[in-house]
Amino acid sequence: MNKIKKTKIYIPVIGIAISLILIAYVNIFVHSNNMENYNKFLDDLNSGNVVSVNMDSTDTMDIKTKDGTKYSTDNPRTETLKENLLKQNVIVKENKSVSPVETALGLVFLCSVISLGITAIKTSKISSKSMLKVDAIEAHNLDSFKFSFKSFAGNEEAKESLQDVVDFLKNPEKYASYGARMPKGVILYGSPGTGKTLLAKAVAGEAKVPFYAISASDFIQMYVGVGASRIRNLFKKAKAHGKAVIFIDEIDAIGKKRSSSKNGGSDERDQTLNALLTEMSGFNDHNGIVVIAATNRLDMLDDALLRPGRFDRHVEVALPDVAAREDILRLYLKNKPCEDIDIKTLAKKCTYFSGAKLESLINEAAILACKDQKPYINEEHIEKAFSRVVAGHEKINIDSLSHEDLKITAYHEAGHALISKLMLPCDNVSKITIIPTSNGAGGYTLTIPKDTNYQTLDYLNKRLMVMLGGRAAEEIIFGSDKVTTGAFNDLKTATSLVTAMITQYGMGESLGLLNLSEIQNSSSISSQDVVTESREKLLSLYNEAKDILVAHLSTLNLIAEELLDKETLMEEELERLLST
Repeated sequence: MNKIKKTKIYIPVIGIAISLILIAYVNIFVHSNNMENYNKFLDDLNSGNVVSVNMDSTDTMDIKTKDGTKYSTDNPRTETLKENLLKQNVIVKENKSVSPVETALGLVFLCSVISLGITAIKTSKISSKSMLKVDAIEAHNLDSFKFSFKSFAGNEEAKESLQDVVDFLKNPEKYASYGARMPKGVILYGSPGTGKTLLAKAVAGEAKVPFYAISASDFIQMYVGVGASRIRNLFKKAKAHGKAVIFIDEIDAIGKKRSSSKNGGSDERDQTLNALLTEMSGFNDHNGIVVIAATNRLDMLDDALLRPGRFDRHVEVALPDVAAREDILRLYLKNKPCEDIDIKTLAKKCTYFSGAKLESLINEAAILACKDQKPYINEEHIEKAFSRVVAGHEKINIDSLSHEDLKITAYHEAGHALISKLMLPCDNVSKITIIPTSNGAGGYTLTIPKDTNYQTLDYLNKRLMVMLGGRAAEEIIFGSDKVTTGAFNDLKTATSLVTAMITQYGMGESLGLLNLSEIQNSSSISSQDVVTESREKLLSLYNEAKDILVAHLSTLNLIAEELLDKETLMEEELERLLST
C-alpha cells in the first residue's frame, strides 16, 4: 500500500523533472545552435535576401532567407526596425511560433503539475484522517510477556490496593451479585521511576486481559478536536475486547486543573479532558474495563478527574523502604552472575533510590563486570556502579589539573565531610573524592542519609550547614577574596531547601504556619520578606559552620592532605582520620 502511494507521488515528480530538462535543452542547445551575428542579418537585409522576420519582445528574432535558410539573431528592439523592414518588402511577424516539441513538453509539464497537486491534496486528506486514529495503539497479549505482581518487588500496599481490581477483571459477575462496582479509574502517583507503568502492566498480566498503553501527550495536537477524537477511538477499540486495561501515562499533560479565566474551556487540552471525562462517565459498571493513569504530581490534576465515578481510587507508589530495596535488588540480581554481594548493606546504602535507579545500579555493575571480563559481579563492581549512578563517571586522568585546583577541591570536600561527621553522625559519609566527574563536579562527598519519613527542623538546619561547609572551608583556608565558583550547586540546593522551609513547611518567621502555594493572591505577601529571612538564615548557618571548622582546623587539614595524597577516601579511612 505504501509503495503504491509513493509511486503516485514519484510519477508526476519525475514528469516535471524530465519536462524541465528537455525544455532547457531545447532552449539552450537547439535554439542556440542557429544563432548568427547581427551583422550577417544586416548584410542579408541590404542584399534583399531576407524574406521574413519573426520578432516579439524577447532578445532574439527569427530570420528566413530566400534560399530557405533559417537562423536567429539579436533583436535590437529599436522603434524604426519594423518600419525599415516593411519598406524593403520583408514580411514581419510579431509572435514567434512555438514548435510542436515545445508544445508537447509544455503540456507534459502542466499535466504533471496538476497530477502532483491532486496527489498532494489526497495525501493530506488521508494524513488528516489518520491523525484522528489510534492505529499505533495495539493491544498486547501479556501472557507472553509474563507480567505479574511477581515481576514487581516492593510497594506491597500498592499491590494489595490493586489486587481486587485484578479480581474484578477476572470475575466481574461476582461483584455484580453483591451490587458492587469497581473503580472506573485508578490513579497511580509517586516519584519518577517508582514503577507505576510496570504495576499497570502487572494488573493486566495478572488478569490476562489486553493492555492499551499511551502517553497523554500523544492526545495533544495542534489541530483542535484531534485529541478528543483519539480519546473516543481508544475507548471504542478497548470496548471491542470486552475486558481490557487502558493505561494513560503522564495524565497531567491533559488533566491539569482548568483555569476559571478561560472562556468555556475551548482550547485543545480542555476538549481532550472533557472527552476523557465523558468516556469514563459512560462506562457500564460491569463491562470489565479499567482505566489506570499515572502521574508524578497528584495535586496538579483537575478535581473533575479525581471525583468518584472517574478516577475513584488513588494509589501511591512510593519510593521503596530498606526492606523493599532488598527485594528489588534480589529481583534484578536473580538472573545475573554474582558473588559475595551483601544485599542488606547495599539496600541500606541506597537510601531514596527508586526502583528504576536500583535497576540502573545493577545494570551498570553488570557492564563493569563484562568490561573487566570477570565471571561474576562483585562488590567492587557494585561500588563503582554506585558512584557512577550517584555522581557520574569519574575522570580517568587528572594530570592536567593544577595542584592549586586540586588543593581547593580537597579543602572544599573536606569541609563537607567534616561538618557532616560532626553535625550529622547518623548519616554515613561513604566516599570523598577530588576526581572530577562527567556531570561537571570537581569532586564530591557521598553522604548516605538515614531512612526516615520525616525531617525535623534541627536536621534540616544541619543539612544546610553541611551544604555550606565546602564554601566555608575555602574561605577559612584561602581567604574571602579567594572563594571559587565550586559551591554553585551547594548554594543552589541550599537556597531551594531554605525557601521551602519558610514557604511550605511552616519553619520560618515571615509566613509562620502559612503555606505560600495555597494563597491565591501571593503577590500581596512581600517576597522580599522571604528573601531577607532566607539570606539571614543561610548567613547565620554559614558563620556557624565556619566556627566549627576553625575549632577543628587540624582535622580539616588532615583530611585535605590525605585527599591530595590518595585522591579518594572511603568511610573507614575517614573514620580513622577522625579518631587520630
